[in-house]
Amino acid sequence: MTETPVGSYAVEAGTGRVGVVMGYEGPYVQLRPLGGGREWDCVPEDVRAATPMERISAMNAYANARSRGEVV
Repeated sequence: MTETPVGSYAVEAGTGRVGVVMGYEGPYVQLRPLGGGREWDCVPEDVRAATPMERISAMNAYANARSRGEVV
């Protein structure tokens, strides 16, 4: 298994959530939502690099939520 580089987009396989890799803390990978917010810990085996389509879809979902006032 190769580590997903810090700053890259990744997907947590169990939930399908897309985030930015912020670092590695103990046995966990820390991901942060695309629009910012609280990081969450993932087991490294459940994290993979996001495809370009997953990245675009997540960014679009964030932009739409922001336009509706759902995200600060």
